[in-house]
Amino acid sequence: MSEALLRATGLTKHYPIPGGTVLRRTMSLLRAVDDVSFEIGAGETLGLVGESGCGKSTVGRLLLRLVEPTAGRVEFMGDDLVRLAPDALRARRRDMQIIFQDPFGALNPRMRVEDIVMEPLLIHGARPDEASRRRVADLLGRVGLAKRHAGRYPHEFSGGQRQRIGIARALSLNPKFIVCDEPVSALDVSVQAQIVNLLQDLQEEFGVAYLFIAHDLGVVKHISDRVAVMYLGKLVEIADKKTLYAAPLHPYTQALIAAVPVAKPRARRRKAALAGEIPSALDPPSGCRFHTRCPHAMAICREVEPKLVTAASGHDVACHLVEGRGPPEVGESGPAA
Repeated sequence: MSEALLRATGLTKHYPIPGGTVLRRTMSLLRAVDDVSFEIGAGETLGLVGESGCGKSTVGRLLLRLVEPTAGRVEFMGDDLVRLAPDALRARRRDMQIIFQDPFGALNPRMRVEDIVMEPLLIHGARPDEASRRRVADLLGRVGLAKRHAGRYPHEFSGGQRQRIGIARALSLNPKFIVCDEPVSALDVSVQAQIVNLLQDLQEEFGVAYLFIAHDLGVVKHISDRVAVMYLGKLVEIADKKTLYAAPLHPYTQALIAAVPVAKPRARRRKAALAGEIPSALDPPSGCRFHTRCPHAMAICREVEPKLVTAASGHDVACHLVEGRGPPEVGESGPAA
């Protein structure tokens, strides 16, 4: 990996849940993100995958301080974003942008496309002059839209076109880092491929780094350099994509990959069975949070939380099975939970 552009350390977000009707005291905490650490290099794409509700989108928003962290650090280009004053944070946000999941809700329906894409420029001191309009026209062209589209409103576009407008807006300030928060999940499959290819082309052209959040492992494999797997607010595995897909170490990662549809329906595949539903973040299991669904769970898994450790060069995993002997193969029988 190249030199770290962004480094998250111990990133945590707990939402207090009030209880009672008089004193409204906090009775419990929703542990959305718990002690998450990772790095993203300049020009790199880190894919972040996991089931719905595991905290992926919250991580993206914490990196940009759209959500204030409960604990942890986010170092970006030498600054700790968590401790930056509002004025300094606003200036730093020129280099950090986000592409939202919903291309329909992410654009102001009362604004024309030209105004939507120009808005970040105006916020950071540009004038609404001919130079800014040329910049907008250039960006629209780079994302596959025509100059004539600048005067239209969002409701006049398809979902894929709206997402292209969102991408143009994110690129308007030449950022170094973009959070892509499930940017293709609301689009048709054919349009998904177009948007993913567009993001790759723009990354090659501008050298921007991505945190690409998704639940589709096929899309993540296509666009990512490295992949991080998240379960119930915790990172359980991080590796380069070739290593992760060829030899996943964590039973949860094995199960996710085994569930990906294949092009040959009759091909024999190893299965990794997952029983039950993902537990609630209001009351996560003790020890390893995955032990209630893991087919290989041991007594230690219910009592001691595994740490994210390096199992091989560039391959980190949080699993007691890796300590000493490595995990069983997918489909191999193991101790009952």
